[in-house]
Amino acid sequence: MPDLGLEVLLKGKNMIRILGGLWVALKISLVAVLISIPLGILLGAVMTWKNPVTKVLTRIYLEFIRIMPQMVLLFIVYFGSARAFGWNLSGEMSSVIVFSLWGTAEMSDLVRGALISIPVHQYESSEALGLSKAQTYLYIIIPQTIRRLIPLSINLITRMIKTTSLILMIGVVEVLKVGQQIIEANRMASPNAAFGVYLTVLVLYFIACWPISMLARYLERRWM
Repeated sequence: MPDLGLEVLLKGKNMIRILGGLWVALKISLVAVLISIPLGILLGAVMTWKNPVTKVLTRIYLEFIRIMPQMVLLFIVYFGSARAFGWNLSGEMSSVIVFSLWGTAEMSDLVRGALISIPVHQYESSEALGLSKAQTYLYIIIPQTIRRLIPLSINLITRMIKTTSLILMIGVVEVLKVGQQIIEANRMASPNAAFGVYLTVLVLYFIACWPISMLARYLERRWM
């Protein structure tokens, strides 16, 4: 039977450390999601305005965040801002800032797409029925927008969880960083530890993201 290196996880508190590292990644993702979803909804609504100034500014922000790799943004916020502005941001705080910026940009584009996907004749029909603008949005536009938006936003959450694996590059002790530490500490005693540790990390990420992904698929089938 091949040696998968899983025995290293049973030594000492290695498995507890792995789970603690996963919690760090999930905590950063959760905080970033709680910040980026309301900000993204507001920005997405602004992106539908006809004002040319807001259109240009929001487009610049969206394209900049989309084009710039998240790792580069992490380096800019964590290393660059400390030198440029003289403040001392922790790795976790820098990660929350970067993922909130990224999540806000992605969420705003989802909201913009959901709003403009509502056919114009629905606005016209509600006006013909004598509904006010507020009633039109409350009873017709917003419910349809939410139905389009929820499955997409849930998929965004899973992407944010998976992308938090990048934060080890700025020294945050999350699940991959803990895994690397365990592998290095057991390099001589368990030469195949890398396979077992990284396999465990993969399974833990799957367990964390799979229910969210299934919820998105269920809502997509039910509502779209």
